[in-house]
Amino acid sequence: MSVGDPPRRPTAINTRAVNRGRGVGAATMLTVYIVLLLAWPSFVTITRLGSLGRPSLIWGLFLLFWWVLSRLQARPSEVKSVPQPVRYAVVALVVVALVSFAAAMLRGQPADQISPAMTALFRLASWAGVFFVAMDGVRTHADAAKLVRRLGVGAAVLAALGLAQFATGQTLLDWTTGIPGLTVDIEGVATRGPFTRAAGTAIHPLEYATAVVASLPLVIAAAASGGFRSRPSRNAGWWWAAVAVITIASVIAVSRSAIIGLAVAVIFALPAVPSVFRWVIGVGGGILALVVLAAVPGLLGTIVALFAGASDDASTQSRVGALSRVPEFISSSPLIGQGFGTFLPRYYIFDNAWVLLLVELGFIGALCFALLVVFAVGSAYWASKKSPFTNTKAMSKAIAASMITIAVLMIFFDGLSFTISAGLLFFMAGMAAAMRRVAFAQSEQHEKMKTAPRTSSSGVPRIAHRPEVSDG
Repeated sequence: MSVGDPPRRPTAINTRAVNRGRGVGAATMLTVYIVLLLAWPSFVTITRLGSLGRPSLIWGLFLLFWWVLSRLQARPSEVKSVPQPVRYAVVALVVVALVSFAAAMLRGQPADQISPAMTALFRLASWAGVFFVAMDGVRTHADAAKLVRRLGVGAAVLAALGLAQFATGQTLLDWTTGIPGLTVDIEGVATRGPFTRAAGTAIHPLEYATAVVASLPLVIAAAASGGFRSRPSRNAGWWWAAVAVITIASVIAVSRSAIIGLAVAVIFALPAVPSVFRWVIGVGGGILALVVLAAVPGLLGTIVALFAGASDDASTQSRVGALSRVPEFISSSPLIGQGFGTFLPRYYIFDNAWVLLLVELGFIGALCFALLVVFAVGSAYWASKKSPFTNTKAMSKAIAASMITIAVLMIFFDGLSFTISAGLLFFMAGMAAAMRRVAFAQSEQHEKMKTAPRTSSSGVPRIAHRPEVSDG
C-alpha cells in the first residue's frame, strides 16, 4: 500500500492491540508540553526561577524525570524492540555537552558565564526529556496522530495570532504584564519598513516563523488524509483552512528565512500527500501567496527587495562575515568547543545555530547534532517505507519534512537559543523515532496476520488469506 491508495476497511484486529494503553500517558504529557511551548509567551518567566522560569523548560525536566522512573519500572515489551539510531545521537550530544562544560569549568570562566552555561545544560536536559518521552512513550499510530493534530492546531492558532499582530501593529500580549510572580521581557513589535514583523508568543520573529512554517507539512498531510484517520473525516475543511492561515502568516512574515522555510516545507511535504493533491497544493498555494501580496500594498516590493538586496543587507553581511571568525574562536578547543552556553553575545553574535554549536561544542558536538537531524529524518522515512498503512506513511513523511525545515531554518538564526524552535526540533526528533517504532510494530502485526491460519467455528483450519488491518 502506498500514499494515495484508498483506505482499507478495518476489522476487529488492529495495531492498537500492540502495547494498548501505554502511549496514553505519554500523549497527554506531551500535549501539556505543546501547550506550554506554543501558548505560553516565551518572554514571560517565573520570577523566582530566573532564566529557568519558562514553564515549558520546567515541564521538559519533569518529563525527563518521568521517563527515568518509567524506565526503572519497565516490564518486558510486548513487541520486539527496534534499533533507534537517533537515541545514540542525542545521548552522544548530551555527553559531549557535559564534557565540554567540565573542560570549560576547569579552564576557568568569568563569573557571568557560569550561570548561562548551567542554564544551557538544564535546557538540554529538558529537550532530552521531551525527546525520550516521545520516542519511548508514543507507541501507536493513534497516539502519534493525536499529537501531530494537536501540534497542527497549536501552530494554526499561533499563525492566526501573528496575522492579528500584523494587522494591528500590536503584540496583543500586553495583558501578561503586571501579573504577580512573573517577569515579562517584551519590547513591543518589531518592524521592517512599514510592516509589523509578527512574533506570536515567541521572543523573535524568526522563532515564530520556524514554529509556523515547520508545522505546515504536518497540517498539509493532515488535511489530505482526514487527520490521519482510517475513516473519512468531516473536519478536512478546517485542516485546509489551517493550511491557508499558516501559508498567509508565512508570506506576511516579511522575512527571507520565512519564505525560504515555506518553500522547503511545501517541497518536502508533497511526497506525504496523494498525487491528486500535489498540483492543488502547489498551484493553490502559489495563487494564495499572490493574492496576499496583491492585497497588501508594498508587501511584494519589500519582499523582492529583501532578496534582491541581500548582498548589501546588514544581517546577511553579518552572517557571512561570521564564518570567517569561526577558526579564531574554535582554535583553542576544536574538538569539544568552548562550552555549551558559554559563548555570550558580547564576544560575537552568530545568527546561525550550526556555527554557534560548532564554537560551543566543537566538531564532535556539531557532528552529533548533525547526526541527530540525519537519523531523525532517516527514521521517519524508514517508517514510511516499513509501515503497510497509508496514513502512517503520510504522517512519517510529514514529520521528516518538518524536521528538514527546522534544520534549514537553523542556518538563518541561533535557533537553539530560543525556547520554541529548540523545543520543537527535539519534539519532532522524538516523534520521528516514535514513528519508527510504530511502523515496525505495524509491520510485525501485519506479517503475523498474513501468515496465521484462520480457524472456522468448528475448529477446522482455513487457508490463510491477507487480512485488512486498520492504521488508526
